[in-house]
Amino acid sequence: MGSEGTTIVRKPRFLCLHGFRTSGEIMKIQLHKWPKSVIDRLDLVFLDAPFPCQGKSDVEGIFDPPYYEWFQFNKEFNEYTNFEKCLEYIEDSVIKLGPFDGLIGFSQGAILSGGLPGLQARGIALQKVPKIKFIIIIGGAMFKSTKVAKDAYSSTMDIPSLHFLVYSLQERLIS
Repeated sequence: MGSEGTTIVRKPRFLCLHGFRTSGEIMKIQLHKWPKSVIDRLDLVFLDAPFPCQGKSDVEGIFDPPYYEWFQFNKEFNEYTNFEKCLEYIEDSVIKLGPFDGLIGFSQGAILSGGLPGLQARGIALQKVPKIKFIIIIGGAMFKSTKVAKDAYSSTMDIPSLHFLVYSLQERLIS
């Protein structure tokens, strides 16, 4: 309770997971194109992925470096490198910077955001932090690794989610 019997309402707090070979700062610029009335109602924390970019970024020339990636993958997107380290990094970041009510993910960050509630429910990720309550997915997809997908999507999740579909890479980078 605040002074004179007013209730202080806390803004929903979201951990923002950026796209492949971009950064938290780039995602911050992208999300701040949302209406001010929406942004002002959220507490957004932008995290850089744990691994420096291991190749050319598609945003080079549009946004300044540095660029990061959450994990690496093969050409078919079905084998991952550093995935477990990525999950540990996110959990450590939630412990350090949290608590969070939900996740907002863009592209590779959206793939993670969409799969983390299932991985958390199965006891594979985010076991030292409170349950994820909300997810917002922007330009996401599903994990293609059979094992990760089985763990992430094998049970029905009762979590409110908002999904934004993205039409082209150029539109994603600029809008």
